[in-house]
Amino acid sequence: MADLDDIYNQRIFELAAAIPRAEHLDHPDAKARAHSKLCGSTIEVELKLDGDRISGFGQTVKACLLGQASASIVGREIVGTPADEFRAVAATMRRMLKEGGARPEGRWADLGLLQPVKDYPHRHASTLLVFEAVERALDEAAASRQGLSAAQ
Repeated sequence: MADLDDIYNQRIFELAAAIPRAEHLDHPDAKARAHSKLCGSTIEVELKLDGDRISGFGQTVKACLLGQASASIVGREIVGTPADEFRAVAATMRRMLKEGGARPEGRWADLGLLQPVKDYPHRHASTLLVFEAVERALDEAAASRQGLSAAQ
């Protein structure tokens, strides 16, 4: 089992202290909110899309340190990401925490800093909150596009 010092390390504190894109977007294409009942953390996100690529991102983060660190990394890397890539990163994070799977790679590699959280299942929800919110927003945008296509 990971020691709490492995989870709450200096890099996690630095990430949580500098959450990028902590602003509202003008006329977002989609927005969503995710809330953890267990710890009370909440993350709200707003997206702009250019086709299937995330071209704008804003977030309001009222979360614990782990949720803040996760949101910080996502906020830094998300713009320019295709929706399918983001969903794949979210799935990798879930497998890493819940099944002991591999860490994310490439530009998402810093998310691997959260790997020690796998030993603390009650912290999974807050760590994954930003992924839940973004995926909900992507679903909302897809549904909106389908609704527009059906109406035409």
